[in-house]
Amino acid sequence: MPPTELKTILCPICRKLISMDEPRCPYCGTSKPGSWLHNNPLARIFIDPSRFIKGIIYVNVGMFVLTLLISFQSLSLSMGNPLHFLSPSLLSLRLFGATGTFAIDNLHRWWSLLSAIYLHGGILHILFNMMAFRQISALIVREYGIHRMFGIYTLGGMIGFWVSYLGGTSDTIGSSAAICSLIGAALYYGKSRGGVYGQAIYRQVGGWVLVIFLFGFLIPGIDNWGHGGGIAGGVLLGLLFGYHERKKETRLHRTLAHLCAITTLLILLWAIGSGTYYFTTLS
Repeated sequence: MPPTELKTILCPICRKLISMDEPRCPYCGTSKPGSWLHNNPLARIFIDPSRFIKGIIYVNVGMFVLTLLISFQSLSLSMGNPLHFLSPSLLSLRLFGATGTFAIDNLHRWWSLLSAIYLHGGILHILFNMMAFRQISALIVREYGIHRMFGIYTLGGMIGFWVSYLGGTSDTIGSSAAICSLIGAALYYGKSRGGVYGQAIYRQVGGWVLVIFLFGFLIPGIDNWGHGGGIAGGVLLGLLFGYHERKKETRLHRTLAHLCAITTLLILLWAIGSGTYYFTTLS
């Protein structure tokens, strides 16, 4: 009889080559790494952190382009505030899910706490945010893992906008609240880990926080409530989730990340559909 062919896969968590029939990964201990639970389409989008981070950037760019197209006839080209150069209209941003007291109190759009993370007010706004996101997300993925990174990004961004809402901000958008939550998680990691490496991370990220608030007070229109809330949310989530050196990513972390991905997709589709519909009725 011919020898049985050994089927091998990459462990969905540690990416080491293992047998598909392994009851547990011999490297990271993941239970049943070859099962559908770890190899379904949703789980596979988290396999490559670099591609996942690029995917988040593409979604942000796509939403920005859509809001520009909706408000093409009234684009702001004013250089009074550089962050508002080539910016969508306030109407288009509200239609596609801007958050704040207007959306929540008047329209009861609590889902806008999430959709607003993927909206931006100008070309420089999205450019700076995506550059910052790419840099800080790589650090958080390395120390927390891709699933916890996305959970902190999503939930921390929502916490930041919730604090902004409590602070009375009428309209607010941008991924900076979510990025600040990653910065908060990095602050917690550096302070908690300690040592030369931890202190270096804490000092570097602490410098970013000072710059963020300095810009917030010097440039009009920046949501300091959202930034502060995002940082606080990131510190809290970093404490609750833990990082690699203290706790490996668990099934709970992965499930939470999958729920965040599904919820984000559904809310953005709803924002696009409802925003386009209301725009056509107003035209």
